[in-house]
Amino acid sequence: MKNDTSKYYGENGVHRVPLWRIGGFALNNTATNLYLFLMNYVAYYLGGFAGVATVTASSFTMMMRIWDGVTDPFIGFVVDKTNGKFGKNRPFMVVGNIILCVMSFIMFHVTHHLPDNNALRFGFFIVIAAIYYIGYTFQCVVTKSAQSCLTNDPKQRPLFAVFDGIYNTFLFTGVAIIAAQLTQKHGAVTTTGFFHDLWLFTAILSAIFTAIAVFSISPKDRSEFFGTGKAIKVGLKDYWETLKGNRAIQMLVVSASTDKLAASAKTSAVTIVLFGVIAGNYALNGILTGFTSVPGTILLIFGVAGLATTLGQRKAMLIGSWGEIIVCALLGILWIFGDPTSLNNGNGGLHFGYFAILYIVLTVLQTGFQGVAGNIVIPMTADCADYEVYRTGKYVPGMMGTLFSFVDKIISSLAPMIAGLMFAAVGFKDALPDVDAPYSTSLHYVAVFLAYGMIILGCLCNVVALKFYPLTKEKMKSIQAEVAAIKAKAMQE
Repeated sequence: MKNDTSKYYGENGVHRVPLWRIGGFALNNTATNLYLFLMNYVAYYLGGFAGVATVTASSFTMMMRIWDGVTDPFIGFVVDKTNGKFGKNRPFMVVGNIILCVMSFIMFHVTHHLPDNNALRFGFFIVIAAIYYIGYTFQCVVTKSAQSCLTNDPKQRPLFAVFDGIYNTFLFTGVAIIAAQLTQKHGAVTTTGFFHDLWLFTAILSAIFTAIAVFSISPKDRSEFFGTGKAIKVGLKDYWETLKGNRAIQMLVVSASTDKLAASAKTSAVTIVLFGVIAGNYALNGILTGFTSVPGTILLIFGVAGLATTLGQRKAMLIGSWGEIIVCALLGILWIFGDPTSLNNGNGGLHFGYFAILYIVLTVLQTGFQGVAGNIVIPMTADCADYEVYRTGKYVPGMMGTLFSFVDKIISSLAPMIAGLMFAAVGFKDALPDVDAPYSTSLHYVAVFLAYGMIILGCLCNVVALKFYPLTKEKMKSIQAEVAAIKAKAMQE
């Protein structure tokens, strides 16, 4: 078993990978995040073409996220059982992306051509969306499950978060700008032209990213790099045993799921209200995002590369969480007590007054802190998988990733419902607020809370959970040494 894999191994069973392959594989997460962004507009589609009210549309999103979570353990189980000529992870990346492409096309191109019956259209949409989320889970599970076979070098593993953070920053910056342009092009988000153009952009770019990720992981998607180096039988009952006994994954689930709940509550409708209604010019969102993305990404790079590789992933997440709490509190104060309308220069452009300068500076800091606290979660999942090998001798990355995703999705599925209920409470019961919605103080407070207040609550949960998270930098060193010993023994049998 010394073939070409030997060049990846060092002493004590540590295996590394060329840096460009980490960067290439990180695009798998970006590929699925593109579809996540597309689905942020599903409530507008359902309201415009299926006659679905705001609360019902938000309930649909919650229901689909629960369905997505329920399918996770079963798909993770299949991943752990898979090890063919095409590897353990790559088949799920390819098949998942194909399902996402086809099902999203049907959702946004076929539904409105059905007979003009809201119940029929909504029911059809639910069935197609259920299949869509199976594909989403197929591809998403690999982002976490392949971490442990990509590299186990504690200085390399956090670098995934650097690439992931860079990609997502530029992705959401670019997509936000494109969405704003498409809104101007088609006059509103509730048009077939808007959804076609946004789908086409998503499908093409996601397919390209998936192809790069598949190529990047290919030499490490082999049994030589799977945990103990040999297959171990795993049953469904092991899911409960892992969740019950692995304190690391328990605390990581609490931390990341509350983060996701907070981040998901800042829906596209919240951004539309902040800039389109409160500030009075939705196009300013794209302009300001252009100013904040690059500095924020630079801060993320130094944050992850410096903090995670030097202090360990646990401390990096803790620092990122406290930083985000402070910055989001200041941003909330700025939006409530400042004058957002001063962002306008009177000609449709940006005015560089006190509000714009403070917003840019604070948002750059938030992007950096959020990148550290949020993106470090994925490589931390790999630490939890190694911890399970250390605890029980079982290599179950699919189980570990989907146990994490299951609870994460169930909790974060509440976000659209929370946003929908809060908007409905201030008068938007039949449709989410659009750029032409009338301003009100209550709408203002709701948008600011969903944008920043929820994030503060999520980060406070991080701080509490990390007090009980056992995988410090020093602990991971001892775990890697023990796992190396387990692997050496298994390879000799």
